[in-house]
Order: sequence, then structure tokens, then C-alpha cells
Amino acid sequence: MTQQCNASHGDQPAGPLAGIKVVEIASIVLGPLAAQYLGDMGADVIKIEPPEGDLTRSLGPQRNKGMSAVFINCNRNKRSVVLDLRIEADQRKLHQIVASCDVVVHSIRTQAARRMGISYEALSRLNHRLIYCHLKGFSDEGVYAGKPAYDDVIQALSGIASLQTSIVGEPRYVPTIFADKVSSLHAAYAVMLGLYHRSNTGLGQQITVPMFEAIAAFNAVEHLWGATFEPPISSMGYETIVKAARRPYATKDGHIAFLPYTDAHWQRFFEATGALELIEDERFCNYPARQKHFQAVWLHVTEQLALKTNAEWMSLFGNDMPIAVVNTLDDLLKDPHLESVGFWEFREHPSEGLLRFARSPFEMDDCPPSIRRLPPTLGQHTTEVFDEFGVETVASNQGGAAALAQP
Repeated sequence: MTQQCNASHGDQPAGPLAGIKVVEIASIVLGPLAAQYLGDMGADVIKIEPPEGDLTRSLGPQRNKGMSAVFINCNRNKRSVVLDLRIEADQRKLHQIVASCDVVVHSIRTQAARRMGISYEALSRLNHRLIYCHLKGFSDEGVYAGKPAYDDVIQALSGIASLQTSIVGEPRYVPTIFADKVSSLHAAYAVMLGLYHRSNTGLGQQITVPMFEAIAAFNAVEHLWGATFEPPISSMGYETIVKAARRPYATKDGHIAFLPYTDAHWQRFFEATGALELIEDERFCNYPARQKHFQAVWLHVTEQLALKTNAEWMSLFGNDMPIAVVNTLDDLLKDPHLESVGFWEFREHPSEGLLRFARSPFEMDDCPPSIRRLPPTLGQHTTEVFDEFGVETVASNQGGAAALAQP
């Protein structure tokens, strides 16, 4: 694993994964987002696409065909190569590339991956140092093995959808691609751990990231609750959340998030609302009491917050209490904090014009993540990558990469 943190790509720092080559064989969000995280950290990501391209090239608003908003937000810092992996000749081309790479990230179901020549057994024979990360719906060891899975399916199975019943009275999906995005983070850090292990041992390995298990574990952190103990000592579910006691609260002119947590926070709240006597109330006097009587506690909060405007509450508590206005999605574009830290980055794309990107949310002093390549058009780098890896490009009447390669 090479370290080239002082190198750069244009005017951008190279990042901590500089020198690492990643092959991505994935579409939609789960695999592409995981590979984009690696690309943001400096890896050279080669995105393998079928002749029709990643399905998300058509998902969402777009100025030009094949360059949609969702695709753009999951595919920066990558090079696009077209290969039809149903064709043996293109499988051989992929093998030539993988033989000289460090990581493969793919999200194709196990049986199909074997048919396409991209199983761990097939690729590790070409490269014993390969870190092979397989993202899938379910572990191949369980009874759901091989089932197709998208975000909706995993939200449903993991309990995320049923948790919304406390809010709307029936199961609903969280309105974001929750399972895909959380699982992609697991994949990115698992790959980095694999690379670290390889730096110590010289050995590659297979990594599997099953979405269902990832989101079930994620959900269990607080919601396992009484079932943490065996036999269970109470029902599952973090009570103040599943009973909808905690939520955005209505004010005179909008909604705010408000979460006094410590005794000092509550004393400050009672002082500001003229309810000092509640400091001694057995229901409110300390954290265990407030947990036991959470419904009375949050009813009082609800009644008080309705008496003032957002601005008045922010003026009272904005600097010393966990409190925030409830932003809309559009509000994020002008949020003063995001503006002050340069969260939104703007880049001029050769075909798509000016684009807005959310920068990588973490900072590193010496090897910061960055945007070095803009999202590619379909097959934009096929010829470039073939030349770099010495892949033969003899045209074939079978279709596949040679016919769609773009300079």
C-alpha cells in the first residue's frame, strides 16, 4: 500500500489512498457510493459499466442523457470503462485490469458473479494481494442467501420501516436511501481495514458486506433495549423515540429540534420559562427521573416551546443548548454554517456545466479528501485505461467494450 500524501492531482491533494487502484463493478447507490468514498480519499477508481451504463445515469434531473443528478452524486473521482461481462472476451479484459489493481468492489449476486468470472476464487488467482469487497443483500450463509435486495427491502426487514408507525400510524420508509448509504460506509471502512491488514501481512482477502445484517446491527444499537438481556427484561425500542415523545416541536412560527440532556440544560430551560419549581419536582430533578417520566417531561416541553418563535428560542438557547431550527432541503443550500465552512463545492463539468457537490464531511490536515475527477460520461476512459493496463482492443462483432470505447 503506497503512501503519497504529498502528491497531487492538478491543484488537489492526492489523499491518503493515493496509489491504490480500485475496480468498481456496481450500479445504483450501494457499491458506487462506497467506491466514491475511496475515490475521495485518493484511490484511482475504475468504474466498469455495461454497454447501457449504470442504471442511475437515468435517475433524476439531467441536462444531458446519461448524466443524472443521482449518478453525478455517486460517481465523482472515477474513470468509466465499458465492458460487457456477459462476453468472455470482455471478462478477459477485466481480468487483465484486476491483475494489477488493489481492490475490487462489486454488488452482483454471488451466482451471477461466478457466471461473469468475477468471483473471489477467480480474481484472487490473478492477484493474491487483492482486497475483494462483495456488497450484497444478505449473507450467503443464511436462509435469505441470493435474494435480491434494494433499500426498501432492507428498511422493511430491519425494522426501520415499522419504527415510522409511531409517527404516521403505519410502516413507512425513511425518505432517504438509508440502507444503501449506511451499508456503503461499512464497505468503505472494511476495504481500508483490508488494505491495512495487507500492509502488515502482504495478503489480500475477501470482504462481504451484507446490507440486512449491517442495518439490523445499526438499528439494534439503541432499539435492542430490553432484549439486550436474555431473557428480555422489557420490550424492544428506545421508548422516548418509539412513543414519539421526542420529535421536532412546533413554535409560534415553525418547528425546532430541542434536546436538553444534562441537569444543567434542564435548569437553564426551567429558568428561562419561569418554572424554577420544576427543578425540585421528582419527575424532572435528574436524568433517571426524566427517563422514567418522559411523557410528562416532553409534554411540558411541547407546551412551552409553542409560546415563542424560532428566533426567540434560538436567541435564548442557541449557544448553550442542543437546539436547531428545522431546515428544509432547500434551506441546506444557504445554511450559514455550511456556507462558512465551504461545504458546497462548485465545479465546471465539460458537458454538464456548473455542478454543486457536497464535499467530504471529514477533514485531514496532511492528506485531505478532495474532488480530483468529475463524474465521467459513459465509457469516457475506456481507451485510456486499456492503454494503461495493456489490454488488447481488437474489435469484435460480439459488441462489448471495443465498440463503445470513447477517448
